[in-house]
Amino acid sequence: MQDENFSPQESFQLIQSMIGKTRSNLSENRIYFLLWGWASFLAIVSQFILKVWVGYERHYLVWLITIPTAIYTMIYTSRKENRRPVKTYIGDSMSSLWTGIGISFFILSVIVTRQPTGWAGAWPFFILFYGMGTFISGRLLQFRPLVIGGIFNWVLAITSVFVAYDYQLLLAAAAILTSYIIPGHLLKNIDK
Repeated sequence: MQDENFSPQESFQLIQSMIGKTRSNLSENRIYFLLWGWASFLAIVSQFILKVWVGYERHYLVWLITIPTAIYTMIYTSRKENRRPVKTYIGDSMSSLWTGIGISFFILSVIVTRQPTGWAGAWPFFILFYGMGTFISGRLLQFRPLVIGGIFNWVLAITSVFVAYDYQLLLAAAAILTSYIIPGHLLKNIDK
């Protein structure tokens, strides 16, 4: 039987190894940040253009893009899970975090559609969730662009309460760009 007592240095090396393995897995799975980042970014910018420039009454229909995005994500994830050789605590934590964030987005959407003010005050909360998810992910993975993106999103969330709804959309687009898209592209190069 092996001795399972680790020295502090060995424990630290094991933790660093697990973080490195998770970061490497995240580099391979950056598809989630990029897929959801670009889908959300395009939806937000399209909604702004349709609402503000075109004056289209049903500008919110652009969010139907999330249906095929969610279907693709579920198929991709189920196929990937069958081939994943090793599960890590950090990887499972990331999965739980983003599942919780996704459920929170859905619940927030239901809540705001039932309020008299509707979507008028929703964007600061969405931006807040973007920031929380990316900040925690960045801290878990020790990946600074995610941490910076999360902090920047919190600043945007506060700023968004001082601007009109139409321009909250643009702040949300900036939030997606800094918390999903830019870090998603930078993840390609970690640990390589």
